[in-house]
Amino acid sequence: MADETPHEPPPGPTETEILHEATQRLVRDVDALDGTAWSEPSGLPGWTRAHVVAHLTLNAEGLAAALSGIVQGEPTPMYSSSEARDSDIEELATVEPTELRTRLLGATTAFADAVAAMPDDAWDASIERTPGGRTFHARSTAGMRLREVEIHHVDLAVGYTTKDWEPAFGALLLDAMGKRHPAAEPFRAHATDVDRTWAFGDGGPTVTGTAGDLGWWLTGRGNGEGLTCNGGELPGIEAW
Repeated sequence: MADETPHEPPPGPTETEILHEATQRLVRDVDALDGTAWSEPSGLPGWTRAHVVAHLTLNAEGLAAALSGIVQGEPTPMYSSSEARDSDIEELATVEPTELRTRLLGATTAFADAVAAMPDDAWDASIERTPGGRTFHARSTAGMRLREVEIHHVDLAVGYTTKDWEPAFGALLLDAMGKRHPAAEPFRAHATDVDRTWAFGDGGPTVTGTAGDLGWWLTGRGNGEGLTCNGGELPGIEAW
């Protein structure tokens, strides 16, 4: 059920500042891809680097359109359907690298402009991911986009890793993951670099590592490199 708390403030400066810098890093690395690199495998099964960039582009365009719809008084889902979202990624991944690169830059600019145009009292409006599907509040969009940019930047497999994440982003990712329970058994996650602990259920062992390593593992990626668990083996984690 959606949070009914009224008149939440717009995304805080820490979150938006991290997003701005993360987007700049992403765009620089995408700009540096040569012709053959686009068709090479990414870190995501079945996806090339072009697929990852296509997804990041369409994600920004969808969020921008949804925010603009709120401002215009015309509610607009992020995607027309899950099937259309998937087929659009497949189609966009086949265009020339120059076109895809340009479209990514335009999409990131459109999202930033849409955020800037939002009135302060509009952030508690609801957005549908697809018509009649899951909803989320407009105020969640900056955090959603930040996670997409940072996680999929690593997925691009261009040398950017979780070690390049700011600890502040790792903490924000753990905050977001704390709203879902990605494991069958309860556990706690302690981030040594920000000295914070997150509970996933009641009790259970404690998994320890940096916020970035913990966040990466909680998305279902990697094998828990850099993490320790006082209960022995790491808890099993679902894919994100």
